[in-house]
Formats: sequence, C-alpha cells, structure tokens
Amino acid sequence: MCYFNLNIPPSMVRFKPMLSILIVNWNTRDKLQECLTSLTHSKLPFATEIIVVDNASTDGSAEMVKQYFPHIICIESNSNLGYSGGNNLAYQAAKGEWILTLNPDTKLFPDTCHRAILSLSCHPECGALGAQLLNFDNSHQESVRGFPNFWGILGALTHLYKVAPATVWDSYRLTSFNYQESGYAPQPMGTFLLFHRKALESIGITTELFDPAFPIFFNEVDLLKRLHDFGFLCWYDPEVRLYHHHGSSTKQRKKSMIWESHKSLVRYFGKHSRGPERLALPLISLASHLAAFIRARGYDKGFRP
Repeated sequence: MCYFNLNIPPSMVRFKPMLSILIVNWNTRDKLQECLTSLTHSKLPFATEIIVVDNASTDGSAEMVKQYFPHIICIESNSNLGYSGGNNLAYQAAKGEWILTLNPDTKLFPDTCHRAILSLSCHPECGALGAQLLNFDNSHQESVRGFPNFWGILGALTHLYKVAPATVWDSYRLTSFNYQESGYAPQPMGTFLLFHRKALESIGITTELFDPAFPIFFNEVDLLKRLHDFGFLCWYDPEVRLYHHHGSSTKQRKKSMIWESHKSLVRYFGKHSRGPERLALPLISLASHLAAFIRARGYDKGFRP
C-alpha cells in the first residue's frame, strides 16, 4: 500500500487511507509513469493509497509499476476488463473515504488532489467533483457535458448545437459552459472524478463502482446520473487542474471505440429514458448506429472483454 502523506509522521501510516486513487491502465506505460511520478510529488496532508489495475498490457506497464513504484498496489488482470471492470476491481480493494478515478494519461499539479477534497468538502450537497482538464499548452479541454436526452443528442449528431448554442440542441454538448468558473456540472469527463464514499454507498454502490453494461464509455455518465437522481449533484472547480493527453488508450483501437461509444449511448438511453422519450429509442438507436458507421467507415463489434 502506498502512502504519500508528506505532512504526517511515519507513526500514523498505520491508519487507513483517507483517499484512494484508482487508475486503470492498458498499454500506456510511459504516460502511466508520468502520472505516477506526478502523484509522488503531490502535497497531501493525509494518507493516500494508489491502486493501479493493469488490463493485460503488453508494453511492460505492470513491470514498470513494480520496478519504479514498489509501494503502489498493482493488480494485474489476465484479460482486458475494460474501464468499468478495472475500476470495479480497484474499488473492491480501496479503503479510502474519498474515491478518485484517474486516467493514466494525466499529469497532476502538486496540489490537485488536496484542492479537490477541500472543494468537495465544502459542498455536502454534491457526491462528486470534476476538475479542469488542460492540454499541455495550458488551453482547457471541453470536458463537461449535459446528461443525454433526445434533443441534445440529436443536436450533437446533426451538429445543430453549433448553429444554436445554449438551446435545447446544445443541452448535451454544453458549448456555453464556463470552464473558468466553479459551479454545478451535470457530468464532467471521467478522466478525473472525485467521489465521496458515503454518497456512493447511500445509493447502493458497495462492490461495483461502475455498471459493467458500460465497459468503456458512458460508465461515469451513468454513475453521475444515478447520483443525481438520488439528489447528489456534481461540482466543478477550475482551481482543481491537471494535464490530460486525451484518449491514449482508446486511440489504439479507434474503430472499435467509435462503435462502443455509440452502442453505449443506446444502452444509456435504454436504462435511463422515461415517459415519451422511450418511444424515441428506435430512432435514437438507428441514428447512433448510422453515425458510428459513418465515423468508423464501416462496422465493428465494439469492445469485448
């Protein structure tokens, strides 16, 4: 177990960690090493554990973790469990009061994690927190979306959100979201999401953090929607910052990931649609699969564990 508690006496590390950082990796060895190095330089006044689940990488990722970060928990899977499966495995081993899901293609500032916990602690009505994701030229990434609905997704698929920003057509893409102001955010990208364990457990999440029906995409959207439906909002804080390479794993299987994204969108609607919106499910499915065929230039079965 890895404890980075720079301001805590060694005698106190016997206590359970306050923060559990969950990282799922697949063939991003160098970026994972950069991420873990940045975490070792974090200024954390509390005990922290880092749990890496390696999804059967072939680039020596697990060996790198064991060689350079021997005190980090490294769980090696015999197969690629996907993002949900890997996080669920890590969550079962996590002991922290706070749960942070973190992508391996990130680089954190020394105060990122500390600021995140302080910020979310100030908002008891929120069960999760999203951060400002930065490109390496310090420009921000558009990383906050609205919850999927029929008009918002139709606007995204047809690009109507571009000609009608801040309307119902833009309710999914949220192009008017202000990334320099803190406030409520429906669903920030899962690259960096901090959760309070009590909020998760209050909605029945004790062993599986993410629904396995969403192995790669829309897993965090589904979880944030479930929290939202139980009254827990999500907070966005631009002072919580980190660098993000974006898509380091998914780009390795681009065609499959395009199809998996669109299929997961249909699954999301099947799970969360209510009332008249359910009548539009066949149309949503047809439009989503057509868009996937065009974007991927052909059919693909998507992700299979």
